[in-house]
Amino acid sequence: MHSPHDPNVRVRGAREHNLKGVDVDIPRDVLAVFTGVSGSGKSSLAFGTIYAEAQRRYFESVAPYARRLIHQVGAPKVGEITGLPPAVSLQQRRSAPMSRSSVGTVTNLSNSLRMLYSRAGDYPPGAERLDSDSFSPNTAAGACPQCHGLGQVHRTTEELLVPDPALSIREGAIAAWPGAWQGKNLRDILDALGHDVDRPWRELPAEAREWILFTDEQPVVTVHPVRDADRIQRPYQGTYMSARRYVMKTFSDSRSTTLRAKAERFLAAAPCPACGGSRLRPEALAVTFAGRTIAELAALPLTELAGSLEGAASETARVLTEDLKSRIGPVVELGLGYLSLDRATPTLSAGELQRLRLATQLRSGLFGVVYVLDEPSAGLHPADTEALLRVLARLKAAGNTVFVVEHHLDVMRGADWLVDVGPRAGEHGGRVLHSGPVAELATVAESATARFLFDDSPAAVRQVRAPHGQLKVGPVTRHNLRGVTAEFPLGVFTAVTGVSGSGKSTLIGEIAEDLVGVGRLVSVDQRPIGRTPRSNLATYTGLFDVVRKVFAATDEARARGYGVGRFSFNVAGGRCETCQGEGFVSVELLFLPSTYAPCPDCGGARYNPETLQVAYRGRNIAQVLDLTVESAAEFFADTATVARSLATLLDVGLGYLRLGQPATELSGGEAQRIKLASELQRGRRGHTLYLLDEPTTGLHPADVEVLMRQLHGLVDAGHTVVVVEHDMSVVAGADWVIDLGPGGGDAGGRIVAAGPPARVAQETGSATAAYLARVMP
Repeated sequence: MHSPHDPNVRVRGAREHNLKGVDVDIPRDVLAVFTGVSGSGKSSLAFGTIYAEAQRRYFESVAPYARRLIHQVGAPKVGEITGLPPAVSLQQRRSAPMSRSSVGTVTNLSNSLRMLYSRAGDYPPGAERLDSDSFSPNTAAGACPQCHGLGQVHRTTEELLVPDPALSIREGAIAAWPGAWQGKNLRDILDALGHDVDRPWRELPAEAREWILFTDEQPVVTVHPVRDADRIQRPYQGTYMSARRYVMKTFSDSRSTTLRAKAERFLAAAPCPACGGSRLRPEALAVTFAGRTIAELAALPLTELAGSLEGAASETARVLTEDLKSRIGPVVELGLGYLSLDRATPTLSAGELQRLRLATQLRSGLFGVVYVLDEPSAGLHPADTEALLRVLARLKAAGNTVFVVEHHLDVMRGADWLVDVGPRAGEHGGRVLHSGPVAELATVAESATARFLFDDSPAAVRQVRAPHGQLKVGPVTRHNLRGVTAEFPLGVFTAVTGVSGSGKSTLIGEIAEDLVGVGRLVSVDQRPIGRTPRSNLATYTGLFDVVRKVFAATDEARARGYGVGRFSFNVAGGRCETCQGEGFVSVELLFLPSTYAPCPDCGGARYNPETLQVAYRGRNIAQVLDLTVESAAEFFADTATVARSLATLLDVGLGYLRLGQPATELSGGEAQRIKLASELQRGRRGHTLYLLDEPTTGLHPADVEVLMRQLHGLVDAGHTVVVVEHDMSVVAGADWVIDLGPGGGDAGGRIVAAGPPARVAQETGSATAAYLARVMP
């Protein structure tokens, strides 16, 4: 029995995901880094086990009714955990993007700024003092009444609604109208109203065109439809709806994301004419502080905002500005000083969001808790990583324990304790190889991490490739880029570098297929490959189509008359109808949160018993979907089309994933490598330009090696690869480097250096040069 003052967190028998009954002791009050190759089980240990158990214990103390309001994870598969304090999780996962969520709301800085204007702002003579809610675009008291606090209004024009005026209404001139019977219905109503639906649109009178597209009237007429001769024609009462009214109604009311996206194509967003895009009522915009409105201050980069709060006139203003500056400090320290308070969170990267939450935690003053962080260095320039380590040290110094899942070697070197999970991914991992001081990992022969952490040998000198042309991009004036022109060499590997917010993603976002020299353009980003569990590795890569054909071609399937569709879990026929092919059902538990349980009929297999009776080489379709890529490669070794898809997934280091692994369980880095594998398996004819935004995010150095072999292989085959990258080992292996900066936001946005890595490493004005020089051979 451990004493209540046990200085360790002790985990016994952890079996979450691929963990193999793990026992591990980790001291409290330290910075402990969990590492291992991608898919080894480190996140399952840190988040899926330790954090999940801390959260479960906290919820046990919450009133049952309140528990219903909080999203809970299930109880982890673990024997016991002792010595576990309360835990706070800061993950890379982003919540649902909302246009009203901003940097100011995430950090609570907006609340402090609104209080400053309410209590210490300069009001017009005779104006009534406003409370802080009146300075928020997210409240009825503060929001501009015309745009409801969104800052934009959506309008449509004749050019958007009728892209081809040479067509008649019957031929589909009004592109915004719905298809099928609903569109025909509207055409029949116009015909009944006396409009000529067979004349080209441009020949119709101007007032008729205006009425058809924009009227708010909804006349009801009797329609005598003209359909096929053999069908009964019944007159009906039809109500007309103008094209604008239909588009606005669909955009604002439809629950279908597809219909909303279609409607949005016919709308143009413009700054609200009433508030000029500031989102606030005139009464709030009449109040100033230091000569600026609250909207003007919220638009400033945080570094500039802190400077404009100096010299408060009253004691109230001094107290409030000091509070604001102390909150801004940690955000700037974490390298995010280029952000403004009104920057919408959907435009931030997952790494930026996590660091904003981390900065907020620094102000919380909690002590005695475990902070569990998910790759806080992701998307960070080496200069910003140093600041991150200082912040983590401050959290620890305040009396907390910091557990970090991390691949960055500098973060590992700065740790007090290292937990290395492995030795490889998936079923070949799930064991703790080392739990102890960092230096002692050097003696663990099985560890993939040790090879990189303690290897001091210089990198191999690589011959820089010669380009076969140039791609000119620009001049670009967007975000913080001001008339920037860049030249990307063709037929080589180019790395675009610079601190966070320097303009890297903005610059490569301007590379388009219609530019001279591009040929075919393939952009591989980290967005999810699907938003529901029905989308998975096999469906996204097209592998599932081939596997279903293999099953449909078996003698058993032919004898039963089963086609390819029978082996899909997305349509009726072969799937289990109890769970609709999901494999699980939701169980409502009244005062407890609803939980998910394997389907009682199919046991999670997703198919009905008849479908599962069809086997290929002794396995049914559900068992095949449960295979890892590595196992499936052996199973389908002699089926050429399947083997080729699986080989490319193995080549990018994803052998540990299951074929049926839901898209919702994949990290951004895994999603990006699946997209890359899908591209690699296609036959490539002619020149292709591959564009990758931080492809090494979330990758262990051993996985980075595998990925780089693939990308350099593409260049050797005559293609061009351009990556935005912070990993200096990748940059050192490039043929050409374009470095932006020198800072972020307004302090960046220009090309500081361009050339081979050896030349950029010597550039004095570059924030990247010193870090690149350290890894150069």
